[in-house]
Amino acid sequence: MRKHPISPSDLRGVFPVPPLARKNDSSRTLHWAENDRIIQHIAAGGVTRLIYGGNAFLYHVTLAEYGQLLDWLTGLPDNLWCIPSAGPSYGRAMDQAPLLRKLGFPCVMMLPCGDPRDAAGLEQGLREFSAAAETPLMLYCKEENNFGGDKEAGLDAIGRLVDAGICVAIKYAVVRKNPEEDAYLAGLLKRVDKSKIISGIGERPAIVHLRDWGLPGFTTGSGCIAPALSQAIFDACVRNDHAKAQAIREHFLPLEDIRDAQGPARVLHHATEEAGIAKSGPVPPYQSPLSLDQIKKLARVAAELAAHSAALAQPA
Repeated sequence: MRKHPISPSDLRGVFPVPPLARKNDSSRTLHWAENDRIIQHIAAGGVTRLIYGGNAFLYHVTLAEYGQLLDWLTGLPDNLWCIPSAGPSYGRAMDQAPLLRKLGFPCVMMLPCGDPRDAAGLEQGLREFSAAAETPLMLYCKEENNFGGDKEAGLDAIGRLVDAGICVAIKYAVVRKNPEEDAYLAGLLKRVDKSKIISGIGERPAIVHLRDWGLPGFTTGSGCIAPALSQAIFDACVRNDHAKAQAIREHFLPLEDIRDAQGPARVLHHATEEAGIAKSGPVPPYQSPLSLDQIKKLARVAAELAAHSAALAQPA
């Protein structure tokens, strides 16, 4: 796994957010052979940036499992850039800090906190965690109130963290009916250069975020199933061929619709197995698995998306 510091060019690309496979045993043990298969599938589609976060259920992972995950990530090939997540609570993050400090990740993504917080308090905690982990941060902006109820104070705090070099990247994932209209993103861009902000909501808004807002890259869950297609969307946007990018995006919408309706993380977890990529195993608490009927409907959609991506990845 590569460890050198982040440069602006590192954020120009596609960032899959994979699930974390587990064994069907009483402890739902992490299944490293199957996780290797997931990584290999993504890399075979031409994508080498990875973020382990919500789709891996890291909100609820045990500290022991977290240490195992970090050790596994550091053993991956040097061509892969892997970003783990931490938190979301202050106490959990500080418990994770010593594990991160000894391994030298280029950054760690902070899971958004939904517990009592305000901008000044969260900023202080993030500064303390980054110092304890000796690791810069990627902030995950999922809701306008992630930094507390005062949105302007929250944006100012983010700007200070970037200016101080503590935050080196931002995953912007505030959902809009029309991503072309986003006053909060406009406010963020007044404080943070766009080169440090990636679109964080998958393929649905990615084209608008790259084309209209000038963001350099995007994250994807469904791209773990179809990495070559996600990369093709990015490449088309770089060429300013947005009609081509929109045509490719259509392949993702059936799976994205299911993820929006039934839960993004657990749908991706099941879809990975139903597409024949890896045996993802059981969904861990606090989520429950899909029903057998839901999985049956999902299987067709996941297999079709994977087939489209495989066809694109085939050499001419």
